Amino acid sequence: MATITTLGFDADDTLWHTERVFRLTEDRFASLLADYSDKSHLSERLLAAERRNVLQYGYGSKSFTLSMIETAIEVTDRQVPADVISEILETGRDMINHPIEPLPHVEETLKAVGNDYALVLITKGDLFDQERKVTASGLDVCFDAIEIVSEKNPETYRTLFSRHGSGPTEAMMVGNSLKSDILPALEAGAYGVHVPYEITWELEEADEPQGEDRFHRVDHIGKVPQLLARLN
Repeated sequence: MATITTLGFDADDTLWHTERVFRLTEDRFASLLADYSDKSHLSERLLAAERRNVLQYGYGSKSFTLSMIETAIEVTDRQVPADVISEILETGRDMINHPIEPLPHVEETLKAVGNDYALVLITKGDLFDQERKVTASGLDVCFDAIEIVSEKNPETYRTLFSRHGSGPTEAMMVGNSLKSDILPALEAGAYGVHVPYEITWELEEADEPQGEDRFHRVDHIGKVPQLLARLN
């Protein structure tokens, strides 16, 4: 029997669509640079830029836009036209202003567990961008606390689950990213529930933990209440 008092929920691609928007933007970026690079090579260079830039600029649409500009300069040997740079900036603005579309089962799940558990939204990325998405989703009212962090690691979960609950051992983290949502939460001593999304960003890919009793996987977020009933 488990004792779980606090539930942490990831935001992007757990509560609403995000990676789908990034992929559409990348397709638009590829069309802008079609005269200079094929899509496969461009994707490789863009991913390499993202890998470098998350260490400097963090996560989110702004960092991605800077990575696109850097990649455009690189693949054109610094000859990228100004109007292409302008179009890339426009795609970045479109990402930031894209409507927030909650995933199926999200609202009813949060309402189902809200009376019995402390709910904490834990998301990483640009502060302004994440605040906008949380507000635009209309889901902010479902949470007892909202935490926007620069990185998700074991210490992040230890701190937040102690701040908003009785510590990580009585907490459960629900998210789509094994690398950011599940593995560090497990290391901190919490339960981890993986809810796979249709697309996984390459920098968030990781293998499922083996032999970990606190790890669970569900087909969609609507099955979280059933899992909690079984565990508790």
